[in-house]
Amino acid sequence: MLSAGRTTLIALTALAPVSWGTTYAVTTEFLPPDRPLFTGLARALPAGLLLLALARVLPRGAWWWKAAVLGALNIGAFFPLLFLSAYRLPGGMAAVVGSVGPLFVVGLSALLLGQRPSTRAVLTGVVAAFGVSLVVLKAAGGLDALGALAALASAASMSTGTVLTKRWGRPAGVGPLALTGWQLTAGGLLIAPVALLVEGAPPALDGGAVGGYLYLALANTAVAYWLWFRGIGRLSATQVTFLGPLSPLTAAVVGWAALGETLTPVQLAGMALAFGATVAGQRAPRAKTDTEAVPFSSPSRNGRKDSMDLTGSGLRR
Repeated sequence: MLSAGRTTLIALTALAPVSWGTTYAVTTEFLPPDRPLFTGLARALPAGLLLLALARVLPRGAWWWKAAVLGALNIGAFFPLLFLSAYRLPGGMAAVVGSVGPLFVVGLSALLLGQRPSTRAVLTGVVAAFGVSLVVLKAAGGLDALGALAALASAASMSTGTVLTKRWGRPAGVGPLALTGWQLTAGGLLIAPVALLVEGAPPALDGGAVGGYLYLALANTAVAYWLWFRGIGRLSATQVTFLGPLSPLTAAVVGWAALGETLTPVQLAGMALAFGATVAGQRAPRAKTDTEAVPFSSPSRNGRKDSMDLTGSGLRR
C-alpha cells in the first residue's frame, strides 16, 4: 500500500502529464496554425528564464554540460520531434507510438541505473500502450515513416532525459526549481535558431494567442516541468514515466468535454486499461531516495552506493 505522503507526491507529479494533455486543445483553439517550433520556443525559453530568475542559481563546473544535455533531451529535441510526429501522423498515432516511453525507461533504467526490469513492469508498459491506442488511434490514413520515427525518437529522447536526470541527481544546495530552469533555458536556446531558420519571424498574435502562450509557458511548462522533475527525484524513473499515459487520456477527456468530441465504448475501455496500467506502475519497488542528493554512483561513508534525491529544500529565491 502507498502511504498518504507518497500518494500526494504521485498526484502532484501526475499534474504534469495532465497539464500536457491540454496542449492540443489550446494549440488548435487559440494559437496560430503551422508554427510548432515557435510554439515549442514560446513554451520553453520564457518559462526557463522565469525559473532562473526565481532560483537565482546558475550551473557550475560539469553541470554546464549536464544541464545542456538534459535540456536537449527533455526539451530541445523532444518538443520539435513531438510536433513533427503530430503533424505527419494520422489521428492519435503519434500518441500511440510515444506511449512506448515506459518501455524505453524500463530498458534504460537497467542499463544506466542498474535496475533489473521486472516482468510486471514490461507487461504494464505493454498494457498502457495498448490502452492508449484504443483511446486515440484512428483508422484513417497511412503510416508515415518519418512521422513514426520522429514519434519514437521523441519518446526515446524524453525517456533518456528522465533516466539521466535520475542518474546524475543535482548539485548540493540546488533544488528542482533551478534544475528545471536550467533545462528549459538550454532547450529553448537550442530550439530558437531552428525555429528562426525553418519558420521565419514570429507570427502576429491576437489576444487569444497571447493568453494561450502564457498558459503554455507558465502552467503547462514552468509549473508542470518543475513538478515532473521534482517527482523524478522522489519516485523511481519507472514510476514517473508510467504517469505519461495520463497525457493522451486527458486530451481525450478535454476533447469530449470542451470540443464536442465523442467517446466510444472502445475508447472508454482503453481509458480504463491505460489508467489501470498507470496505477499499477506506481507499485514498482521503491528506490531509497530519502537521503541527501548525491550523484548516482557516489559511495557513502559506509562504502555503499547511496540513492539520489533531486528534491530537498535548497531553493534560492
